[in-house]
Amino acid sequence: MPTTVHEFAWPDRVVVGTVGVPGQRTFYLQVRTGKQLVSIALEKQQSAQLAEKIDEILDQLMTVDGNPFHVPASTPLELVDNDDLETVQEQFRAGVMSLGWDPTTAQLVIEAYPLEEVDEDDDGFLEEDEDADPAEVLRVSMPVGTARAFAKRTREVVGAGRPICVICGQPIDADGHTCTFPGA
Repeated sequence: MPTTVHEFAWPDRVVVGTVGVPGQRTFYLQVRTGKQLVSIALEKQQSAQLAEKIDEILDQLMTVDGNPFHVPASTPLELVDNDDLETVQEQFRAGVMSLGWDPTTAQLVIEAYPLEEVDEDDDGFLEEDEDADPAEVLRVSMPVGTARAFAKRTREVVGAGRPICVICGQPIDADGHTCTFPGA
């Protein structure tokens, strides 16, 4: 079966947002161009790493001698997007993700593949079909200013969760916290 590619070359909107309350949030990467809207579920850590790696690539591009592309050092104000997610219909849960740079369009490219379901064989060992193509993939290409805004918003969304205990480093729930630090 051929792979379904959800491709967004110059998206109108690309954001990470959440559904749910802190401690029970589901993170989504949501992309829209016109009426085409795709939402994929991410882990909080995937979201955080994606923002970190985008900033690393952009910062590195700024230091390249002779770079013909203007890379903003901070988020352009006109690209700030603090709106809620649009209606979420989860397309898939992301497993493997990749991030790259396309110098022909001066865009960062995110690819996300569905989390693979792994079956156990008769002996109880995990088996996966390494030759199987993924059923679908999300490919988003975004210009550098949009990428900088995306990374900033993603860091803010990730940081908006439960506060962290300064003693044990674990999240503090709304209904209290039992510190797990020895001697606390």
